[in-house]
Amino acid sequence: MSKYSRHYRKLTPEEERVIIHKGTEKPGSGKYDNFFEKGTYICKRCNAPLFRSEAKFKSHSGWPSFDEAIEGAIKRLPDPDKIRTEVQCAKCGAHLGHVFEGEDLTPKNVRYCVNSISLMFIPDKEFGDAAKAYFAGGCFWGIEYWFKKKEGVISAVSGYMGGTTENPTYDEVCSNTTGHYEVVEVTYDTRRVSYEELAKFFFDLHDPTQSNGQGPDIGEQYKSVLFYSNGEEMNIGEKLIKILKERGYNVVTKLLPVTKFYKAEDYHQDYYEKHKRKPYFHIRKKPF
Repeated sequence: MSKYSRHYRKLTPEEERVIIHKGTEKPGSGKYDNFFEKGTYICKRCNAPLFRSEAKFKSHSGWPSFDEAIEGAIKRLPDPDKIRTEVQCAKCGAHLGHVFEGEDLTPKNVRYCVNSISLMFIPDKEFGDAAKAYFAGGCFWGIEYWFKKKEGVISAVSGYMGGTTENPTYDEVCSNTTGHYEVVEVTYDTRRVSYEELAKFFFDLHDPTQSNGQGPDIGEQYKSVLFYSNGEEMNIGEKLIKILKERGYNVVTKLLPVTKFYKAEDYHQDYYEKHKRKPYFHIRKKPF
């Protein structure tokens, strides 16, 4: 198992003061305040990826500042002072710091002000090579939910792919006039999980024999599609479909080349976590 796998780390008393009891380190004292190497910042407590180095900027506040978090990595909560907004690790609830908007410090106009002691930095050379894979298998809420729990996956984002309309909205996609599918963009560490393993996992999550959608969700946008970025991924898809057919599954999953991915509206991201529910149709099966 990777040394960066998601298990709770034993904390020092000072780390507990900040991470568990929501304290704050002194401004300018943290090791990552003026630190700008290329890599990924992960949660000190559970190792979940939180921020990429590209999102870090100099705010001169005395604490590490980021204008974007990894999708689904952060949750926001009202601070007890009723003025600020606290940010926590979405995986384990570790206190990270606070988020501020409207300061005009970067074009994104957001500042995650984070305690260095709540973070660990993993250089790119250690974190592994990141790659992306794209899967459509019914409502993207459920596919995203399960891929986020898959070992080696850095992030999973709901969106649209395969159509002709630029920047489609959810209503447009559901109208079946744009040609898009509900797709999940999976960013993963190639040192920890392979594309083939992810593709097998994808077939675990839905019914690849249903031709008109998935479960009660009927429509073109809900059909099963495995997107490939290169010949190797296409060959893997063909191989897995062949295996399933040999096992008696009448697979109708399409194999299509990757096209432009459009991120879905914010209310679609982390849907089940936000509503404290579990997928109603995407339940783990194991055809392999």
